[in-house]
Parts: sequence; C-alpha cells; structure tokens
Amino acid sequence: LDYESKGEGMTENIVEVLKTVIRASEEKASGGSDDPFWETALDMLIFNVIDLCKLAYGKVSVQVMFDIVQSLPKPNSVAETDKKENAFKKAFIQAQTNVAEKIKAWEDTQADKPLLNSSNEFEYEEIVCNAVNEARTLKFIDQFFLETFMNLSEKTRSVIDFSFSGFLFRLLRDPVYSLFCRHASTFTPDDCLDGKIIIINLPVKLYQKIGRDCQIMFKYIWQRAMEKRNIDDNQRPVFLWADEAQNFLHEHDADYQATARSSRIATVYISQNLPNYHANMGGAKSEFRVKSFLGTLATKIFHANADVETNRYASELFGDGYFEDTSRTATAAGQFSSSRTKSLKIDRLVRPEAFVQLKTGGDLNGNKVEGYLHLQGNPIKDGLNHAKIQFDQNFKPENVNNQ
Repeated sequence: LDYESKGEGMTENIVEVLKTVIRASEEKASGGSDDPFWETALDMLIFNVIDLCKLAYGKVSVQVMFDIVQSLPKPNSVAETDKKENAFKKAFIQAQTNVAEKIKAWEDTQADKPLLNSSNEFEYEEIVCNAVNEARTLKFIDQFFLETFMNLSEKTRSVIDFSFSGFLFRLLRDPVYSLFCRHASTFTPDDCLDGKIIIINLPVKLYQKIGRDCQIMFKYIWQRAMEKRNIDDNQRPVFLWADEAQNFLHEHDADYQATARSSRIATVYISQNLPNYHANMGGAKSEFRVKSFLGTLATKIFHANADVETNRYASELFGDGYFEDTSRTATAAGQFSSSRTKSLKIDRLVRPEAFVQLKTGGDLNGNKVEGYLHLQGNPIKDGLNHAKIQFDQNFKPENVNNQ
C-alpha cells in the first residue's frame, strides 16, 4: 500500500490492486459476476474508504480500512452512532478537521472575499470545492456513506461489505499480517532493477487462498512497476517466473504480456495442462480469455501430456502440412502385375497422440526429457516454427564450454 500510494494516482492505484485480487478470487470460485451493479458498488465503497483514510490520517492501512468498514453507519443505528465513537466516526471527524484547516488556509490567501461572504450556501460550497480538492473529496465521502450507502437494503449492504471486509480480514491474520501489514516494507519491486530476485514463499498448498491472494497482489504490483520504468534509464532485463502458474493469474495478465517484451520482461509460466487455465480464469466463460492470454506467450514448450484438450491445442498450433501418401496394388490373375501411386494429403504436422509418447526422464528414459518447442516469428528448422527437442536431466552448466 505504501508503494502504490506514490504519485498523484494514489487512490486509483490502490483500488486497482485490491480489486484485481478480489476479482481473481471470485473468478476461481464461481466465474465471477456479470452484474455491473455489484462491480460499481464495490468500487465506490473501496474508493471512499481509501479517500477517508487519506483525508483523516494521510496514509492507508489494512487495519484502519477494516475497522472503518466494520463500523459504517446504518439507518437504524444513527442515534447510537452519534453517542458512541467508532472507527468510522473518528476518521470522519478527523477528516472534517483537516479539511477545515485547508479551507481556512485557502480563505486567508484570498484578497477579494465578496463571494466568500455570500449568503448563498450552495454558491459558497461550489467555490470552496473547486478551490480545495480535499473539500470536494470530503463532500463525496459524506454523500456516499451518510446517504447512498446507508440507505441501501440490509441484504445489499451485507454483500458489498463482505466482499471487501472479508478480503481485508484475511490480510490481518498471521503470517500475512506480520509479513506485510505490521511493519514498514523492507523491499519493493524496484529492488529487481538493482539485480535482486524476489521470491514470495507462500505456497498455495500450505496457505491456501490467502497465500494465492498475496502472491497475485505482489505479482500485479511488480508487473505495473516494471512496465512503468524508463528503459533508457535502466535497461536491465527482468523476469517473472511462476510454477503452477494457473494459481496466480489475474484479469490484466493478457494486457501486461502484450507489452512486456518492450519493457524487457521475460515471463515463464509453467502448468500441467490447458484446463488448469480455464478453471482459474472463469470456468465455462473463460475460452476467449484463455486464448487471449496464451496468444501473448511467444514461446511454448509442450512435454508429455495425457490431456486431450492440451494435446489438441498444441497439434492445431503447429498446424497442417503436406505428406506424400504412397499406395501399392498387386494382382495375380493369369499373370502378376503391381502398381504404385503417390499422392499428397494434408495432415497435422504433429498428431495429438504424439505428445503422450514423449520421454519423461528418469532411469527408464536415460534421464532424457522430450518436448516440442514452438517459437513465434523466425522458423526453427526446414521452414517450420516448431521442433522436437530433448533435455538432459544430468545437464551441468559447467560442461557447456567442453561440448
């Protein structure tokens, strides 16, 4: 949050990061929602909570956001809220105080004050909101929480509240809280530009959903940071490496991949099969999203696989070719005769069943692993963009100069 708070787009940066992770979780669970109402409502809630934190305390924290969401005013508890101080009221009063000071400072700089003394309240408010950005932001916060959001039905409010507070709640539990929320960060994505490698050691099998969410969050922040850098100032190539990559996909991956090459970013995604991507990018609705994502990966390597869909995709990717088909006929009626004919037919360059037969390493295969490499752009061999390749599991880098 501290890193994303830099620059003028502070609120937008943080909202985009949080929403990306929340939506990624929704897509994996149920394919997400197509109803724009819930999307807009959640956006407005997150925007206004973050703006309230900024106006009140000058910074944003997971704990403060969570406390505010948990204490938002409700229609049947306004009277109780007026008597009892809670996180929302405390932040709102502090925001009002801070904004009032800015308005007073602005008024003191005005030499001509006829409009400031105007009896027209709306005219005065418009002047102040145009002159002091914080006053305009506070007005939006006031309208949203005390009018729009407070008057929603209880069921609707609960759905929106829990979409955000449920996500924040997980961040407040250890080990995530101690790692990311309790103290100031000791590293940022920019460390990679100095040659460092950042490893997020939160295995999904151990930490489940929160481990996945944290890795997606940092991955997205890192992607944005690497694409924003000035290549002329720092030309260091960087890489993003993800094993079981389907666990860490988000909605912006295809857009990021489309321009990663120009930002000197190499991406390596490893997964068992194609259906893994469909299952984690929206289920039945994911076809074109997965195709868009895979289309941005210029180099693909296919190893031994028993998944029909994956093998069919690879076979279609390699394409068709012409093959010489030879047929022979022989007859022995009275005298022996034979004939041979040749014709051209079109068939897959690599049949889907060929991937099942690839070597998988180990002693049985002499520690050899086979795969098919497909490269976008320049042909690899014989005018084709693919080739069958072999990896040696006993390969040692120090032996390269001796070969």
